[in-house]
Amino acid sequence: MTLIEANEEEHHSIPHASPIEVLRTLMAGNDLRQKDLVPIFGSESIVSEVLHKKRALNKNHIEKSKRFKVSLAVFF
Repeated sequence: MTLIEANEEEHHSIPHASPIEVLRTLMAGNDLRQKDLVPIFGSESIVSEVLHKKRALNKNHIEKSKRFKVSLAVFF
């Protein structure tokens, strides 16, 4: 581990988050509502099910999440 990595780990560590927590954070950071995610999920009801943990994010949803310009690894 480099000194930079050690410093970031100690002072700027990012807590582990579930894929849904990541999605909710991205929504908040981009001022999005459920209806804004319909292009990713296909329907508002699917968005609702995912956000309420009644349905898991699938590979297709994660692929379409490229619009957030973050590494898709954040969802795993």
